[in-house]
Amino acid sequence: MSRKLRQQNKRSKEERPETQQNIPLSPELKENLQKIKDDMGNSEDLIIREVEEEHLRLQMAFVYIDGLVDTTSVSEFTIQTVLDETSMLTRSEEEPGIDELIKDFKLRAFSVGEITKSSDWEKIYAQLLSGDTILFLNGSEEVIIAGTRGGEKRSVTEPTSQTVIRGPREGFTESIRTNTSLLRRKIKSPKLWLEEMQIGEVTKTEIGIMYIQGIVSEEIVTEVRKRLSNIHIDGILESGYIEELIEDTNFTVFPTVYHSERPDVIAANLLEGRVAIMVDGTPFALVVPSTFNMFFQSAEDYYNRFDVGSLIRVLRFISFFIGLLLPSLYVAIITFHQEMIPTPWLIKLAVQREGVPFPAFVEAVIMEMVFEILREAGVRMPRTVGNTISIVGGLVLGQAAVEAGIVSPAVVIVVSLTAIASFVSPAYNIGITARILRFLFLFASSFMGIFGMACLLLIMLLHLCSLKSVNVPYMAPYGPSILSDMKDTFIRVPMNLMKTRPKMLSKNNPVRFRKDNDVLHRETMTENTADVSSPKGQPSDSTVEHNKRDSGPSEQPKE
Repeated sequence: MSRKLRQQNKRSKEERPETQQNIPLSPELKENLQKIKDDMGNSEDLIIREVEEEHLRLQMAFVYIDGLVDTTSVSEFTIQTVLDETSMLTRSEEEPGIDELIKDFKLRAFSVGEITKSSDWEKIYAQLLSGDTILFLNGSEEVIIAGTRGGEKRSVTEPTSQTVIRGPREGFTESIRTNTSLLRRKIKSPKLWLEEMQIGEVTKTEIGIMYIQGIVSEEIVTEVRKRLSNIHIDGILESGYIEELIEDTNFTVFPTVYHSERPDVIAANLLEGRVAIMVDGTPFALVVPSTFNMFFQSAEDYYNRFDVGSLIRVLRFISFFIGLLLPSLYVAIITFHQEMIPTPWLIKLAVQREGVPFPAFVEAVIMEMVFEILREAGVRMPRTVGNTISIVGGLVLGQAAVEAGIVSPAVVIVVSLTAIASFVSPAYNIGITARILRFLFLFASSFMGIFGMACLLLIMLLHLCSLKSVNVPYMAPYGPSILSDMKDTFIRVPMNLMKTRPKMLSKNNPVRFRKDNDVLHRETMTENTADVSSPKGQPSDSTVEHNKRDSGPSEQPKE
């Protein structure tokens, strides 16, 4: 479906008449201003300030959108500085031409940072609607674009979806420029490159691709750039649009694109050789390629000691399988494998289920559906009452269902443990995957018991091994098996043992940690190479420098 949608969008783009590019910029100021008013429907937030200088016989107009610009930059550093420069030109004896005026304004008049020229209507509208100020001059077929972007923005606050006890408290915002600046504060390297493009025929959403040159594989960057350039759609309102359109396959319940609103998490993935995709208008950044193991890793695993981080990570994997298999295991044992239950416990379960009119499968499905409804109600309701409704509702409904004889107490315990285990995962989307697959395992266990669960588990494993994320195996380093990358999977080894980056990601620069001995060994190898290449009998520069370093600081003459 997604490939057909891409092809239809591409075909519609090719067939759509590009009116903005076909109409050239008129040298008449009135015609250009009238075109802007007509195209924007005389919108109330469209501000046009016309200025006329009689001595220079110059007519010009400043055009910007109210609410998208920084009013101080527009009034003091754009309009006022141009007027001051114009007044200085009136005192000169020579009357400059329109080309000299544009050059003079561009070089000296504006006090803001970014100043460009353009004669393309499409670029003019894109810059205008992004918060820049456009200067039209009568008699010129070019405009001057001043960077005055501003407006109201949400401040940097603590992320709500990925909370940690130890670690930074800052999260991304809806401004792509704020988000890129947060990443540059984490990685102060000129090798952190940023490429930007606009996606969306109507929304013109800014999309940024960030990666560390020299660490990331060039094939990954090329593939990401290719997939983004093939997106032709009317609008991009959130990074979820991009996530669905660049996936290798849409027919899977497992997330193949990782997202986060924490700058430290994105920076850590960039240092491993991944690519971050920033979308203007959302605090969630995408990371590709993504693997199954990433959705069980938390930033806090690396801020604590390795033993604490490893223990918590093992608990996450156990909780995932508890949330996935516990209800179906209960149904399979109660329905087909009663001999696995100790006799005293089996007698108690039989007594509890004596008045229950439904089989174990129907009980589990009813309680799972009730809990999912309560969870969604708690999320959609106001925060002040949402948590209270979900907790109190679960207790009241569970107790009432047991007393009414609709379900047995054991089912309530199983569903409660499953619900608690499903919240342990640090990634919300992998929890949704477990919620979906839980019902499939329930159906399989109700028909064939544990054998049905084993068959479905094998199918799920085969499906996971067939997935890819930007042409990188989804189950790496488990399948294909990469022993050197196993140090950061189920457990995390000490930091001084994590010397290399994942092999599937960074092939050009695999080493990320070196001890002092490793650095000294590398310097020694370099010096030996230099000694061999130097003429016989003459010491090399590196040898001289090494001797200076060994001899210590030279003795200074006494005064």
